[in-house]
Amino acid sequence: MSAVGHDNDHGHDQEHEHHHKDTFITKYIFSIDHKMIAKQYLITGIIMGVIGVGMSMLFRMQLAWPEESFGVFKFFLGEKFAPGGVMRNDAYLALVTIHGTIMVFFVLTAGLSGTFSNLLIPLQIGARDMASGFMNMISYWLFFLSSVIMVISLFVESGPASAGWTIYPPLSALPQAIPGSGTGMTLWLVSMAIFIASSLMGSLNYVVTVINLRTKGMSMTRLPLTIWAFFITAVIGIVSFPVLLSAALLLIFDRSFGTSFFLSDIYIAGEVLHYQGGSPVLFEHLFWFLGHPEVYIVLLPALGITSEIIATNSRKPIFGYRAMIASILAIAFLSTIVWGHHMFISGMNPFLGSVFTFTTLLIAIPSAVKAFNYITTLWKGNLQMNPAMLFSIGLVSTFITGGLTGIILGDSTLDINVHDTYFVVAHFHLVMGISALYGMFAGIYHWFPRMFGRMLNKNLGYIHFWVTAICAYGVFFPMHFIGMAGLPRRYYTNTAFPLFDDLQNVNVLITVFALVGGAFQLVFLWNFFSSIFYGKRAPQNPWRSNTLEWTAPVEHIHGNWPGELPEVHRWPYDYSKPGFDDDFVPQTVPMKDGEEELHHS
Repeated sequence: MSAVGHDNDHGHDQEHEHHHKDTFITKYIFSIDHKMIAKQYLITGIIMGVIGVGMSMLFRMQLAWPEESFGVFKFFLGEKFAPGGVMRNDAYLALVTIHGTIMVFFVLTAGLSGTFSNLLIPLQIGARDMASGFMNMISYWLFFLSSVIMVISLFVESGPASAGWTIYPPLSALPQAIPGSGTGMTLWLVSMAIFIASSLMGSLNYVVTVINLRTKGMSMTRLPLTIWAFFITAVIGIVSFPVLLSAALLLIFDRSFGTSFFLSDIYIAGEVLHYQGGSPVLFEHLFWFLGHPEVYIVLLPALGITSEIIATNSRKPIFGYRAMIASILAIAFLSTIVWGHHMFISGMNPFLGSVFTFTTLLIAIPSAVKAFNYITTLWKGNLQMNPAMLFSIGLVSTFITGGLTGIILGDSTLDINVHDTYFVVAHFHLVMGISALYGMFAGIYHWFPRMFGRMLNKNLGYIHFWVTAICAYGVFFPMHFIGMAGLPRRYYTNTAFPLFDDLQNVNVLITVFALVGGAFQLVFLWNFFSSIFYGKRAPQNPWRSNTLEWTAPVEHIHGNWPGELPEVHRWPYDYSKPGFDDDFVPQTVPMKDGEEELHHS
C-alpha cells in the first residue's frame, strides 16, 4: 500500500518538476538549491582569494626590496600610490589591511563555511535541501554584495581602509587621521555590516537544518564529524558575530554622528578635538570577542573536513569519534573566554592577564586531542595518498606547528616580548591561515566530483600540494626568527633601523617563497576551472566512502535523491570492518544479526 502511495507521490513530483522548468536565472543566479549556492560561495571565495593573495605578493615585494621601483606597483597601484613605481607607506598599510580582511572573512569564513556547510549539510544528513532555501539565497547575495563593496573601496580617491584588519580606533574612528581613514574606511564598515548579516542568516539556517531535517535513523551520534564541525561553527558565529556588528555600528556613530564611544582626549596637529570619555580599549574588547571565536569559525570546518578525509583515505574508522565531538564542543566553549590574550599589552590588570593565560592554555587540550586522534587514525592505515589526503595531513602538520607557538603567545609573560612582531604573524598564519586553506583545498579535491560530476587532475593536485606546502613553511617558518629578533609588524620598511639590517636577507628569502607559492596557485586555478568542463567524468562514489552524499545520483537534481530519502542504520566510519566483503560499509546498509556498532551509540 505504502509503495503504491509512494509511486503516486513520485509521479506527482515529476509532474510538478515538469511544470516548473528552471530558467538560467533561477538555476544559476538566484538559485535556492543548496548545491548551486555552495558553488556560488566557492567561486566567489576563490576570486576574493586571488585578490587577497595578489595583495600579499605586492607588499612582500615592498618588504624585501624597500624603496625600489617596480613596474608591477605602478600597474596595480597607479601613479598616486606608487609614484615612479615606488610604493608609498599608506599604500602598504592599505594592502595589509584589505589582505587581512579578505582572507579572514571573505575567503576562510564565507568561502570555506559557506561552500561546504551548504554542500554537505543537506547531503550528509539526508535532507532534500536547507531548512530555508530562500534565506540561503539571500545569505549568498548579501555576501556577494559585501564582497563588491569591499572591492569598490579599493578605488576610492583617498584610498581603502588602512587601519589594519583589526581597525583599531582612533585611526579608524577619525576620518582625518590618515588618508585611508576617509571614505575607504566607511565602505569597509558598511561591507562588514552586510557580511555579518549574511553570515548570521547562513548560520541560523545551518543550525535549524541539522537539528530538524536529519533523515530516519540519523541520530546525532551517527552524524559525520564534518556536520558536527559545521553545526558548532554556526553556533559560534551566532554567538559572536553580533558583537562585531555592534562594534562596527558604534564606530560608524563615532565617525559620522559625533559620538565618543571609542575616543577621548584626542589631539591632531595641535588641535584639541571635542571627543570626551570614550575608550579605544572598549573597541578592542568588542573586536576580539568576535576575533578569537572567528579563529575557530575558520578552523573548525577545516578540521571537520580533515576528519572525514583522513578516515576515508586511511580505510579505518576515525579514532575517538566521541572524543572528537567533545573536543569540538570544548573548543567552541573555550573560544569565547580567551579573547583577552590579544590584549596583554593594552594595560590590562595583570591578574586578568593570568586568567586569560589560564583559559588560553586550556584550549590546547581539546586541540591536542584532535591532533593525536588524526595521527592515531593514520597509524597502520591503508593510506590512499590522493591530493585531498595530502592536504589533510598537511593541515595536521601546520595545526601542530602553529599551535605550539600559540602556547608561547597565550602566556602573558612570554607574549609581552614578541607581541606585535613577526612571531605573531607567523603563528596565526600557520595555525589559522594555512591550516584552514589546506582544509579548503582538501575539501575541494575530495568533493569536486560531488559538486561538478567530474574529477580533478590528480598529478596537477600533487604539484599544487608539494609546492604550496614547501612555500608555506618557507614563508612562515623564518618569520618566527625575525619576530624573536624583534622585527615589528606593519612597518612598510625597516631601513630606518640599523639593528634590523641583518634581517633583510631573511625578508628576501620569505618573499621569494611567497612569490613562488602564490604563482603556483595558478596550477590549482587551471585544474579547477578546466576540470569543471573537461575533467574525467566521476563515478558515483569515487573514494569508496560511507557517507550519504555518495548515495545520491551524480547528476544534480533538486531534492538530492529521486524517490524516498535514504535511511541510516550505522555510523559513517565503518571502514575495513570484519565480516564484510568491501572495505567500506555505507550508512544505508542495515546492521547484520550480531553486528555491533563500533562507537556504542
